[in-house]
Amino acid sequence: MSSAQQNFNTGQVQAKTEANFQAAKDSASAAADRAQAAYNTTGEAREENKEEATGLLQQTGEQVKNMAQGAMDTVKHTLGMEKN
Repeated sequence: MSSAQQNFNTGQVQAKTEANFQAAKDSASAAADRAQAAYNTTGEAREENKEEATGLLQQTGEQVKNMAQGAMDTVKHTLGMEKN
């Protein structure tokens, strides 16, 4: 693989990684907004929203983890380090 090709691949990996992290940040921000909205409600609805927000935060955490794993796998693949 030429140096130019490696640089191109590295650039692609960086772009994908940045896109994944931005998507994760957006998801986390949306979950935080929902959690704040849940906090601002009262009574029984508050407890229901709290549980929903907790579930959303857990989902977001899983999404972030999966995106980071995908980015890492992409880097390994690009660099020829994946396990066969």
